[in-house]
Amino acid sequence: MDHAFETLDWSLVQAFLAVAETGSLSGGARVLGISQPTLGRHIARIEAETGLTLFARQPRGLDLTETGHALLPAARRMAQAMAEMALAAAGRDEALTGTVRITASEVVAHHVLPRIVAGILREAPGIAIEIDANDATGNLMFREADIAIRMFRPEQLDIVTRHLGEIEVGCFAATSYLDRAGRPAGPDDLPSHALIGFDRSEIMLRAMRGVGWDVAREDFTLRTDNQVAYWEYVRAGCGIGFFQAHVGRATPGVEEVLPGLPVPGLPVWIAAHEKVRRIPRVALVWRLLEAGLAPYLQRG
Repeated sequence: MDHAFETLDWSLVQAFLAVAETGSLSGGARVLGISQPTLGRHIARIEAETGLTLFARQPRGLDLTETGHALLPAARRMAQAMAEMALAAAGRDEALTGTVRITASEVVAHHVLPRIVAGILREAPGIAIEIDANDATGNLMFREADIAIRMFRPEQLDIVTRHLGEIEVGCFAATSYLDRAGRPAGPDDLPSHALIGFDRSEIMLRAMRGVGWDVAREDFTLRTDNQVAYWEYVRAGCGIGFFQAHVGRATPGVEEVLPGLPVPGLPVWIAAHEKVRRIPRVALVWRLLEAGLAPYLQRG
């Protein structure tokens, strides 16, 4: 059995870790970017090669056995060591060619990054760009992205961060809605209107309460946490919503409601692992992202 562990394929350990942390073959397959049957074969193989039962099959998924729980910390240490090796190797990469992966919120990836990335590709034709449009927290330690653009400060260890400023947020509604429901004359009129808010996320509620607005989740007539969908509901005339001002002001058929309303802005942070940040192609893309984002930001 000891020999089996000495010769164990790293991909099998990755398979074990992915299923252990997601609790299912489908979740593990999504994490690894492979098919569910392939991952199932990996799990069967690692159990066969080690002679151990690592998972108990349950109707809702796979649960770790006592043996699986015992091996999990070691598997995580292996993953950490592999990540550190990859970062160390990346830090010695001096080429201005290759791929840089950027993760950003769906709204930023959709409305802000396209023109910026077009400029990057013109200025650095040897660099390929990958965009991960995702509102979840990416793990820069494990190279899920080289550079992250986030509306919060990433707090992972060994991460270089810089606060670039804030994106202005405004209050908007479709002309079709305002023609039907009337235009609010002041903040006190807003509760009588159909308001569009977030669903499970409390970011909007905290921001509104922070400036003295006494609102609850139930005060929103329509709720969704998908911000790309959120804006489409505003555009369709479902009610009054809050969105990045540069998008709202550039959208035909949408009006800004109560200009000057004290709506909190969105802080923008750029981040990368300290070793990856020093790679020339990543440093170049970081610099070009900063320059490209500047016109969208208010300096905080």
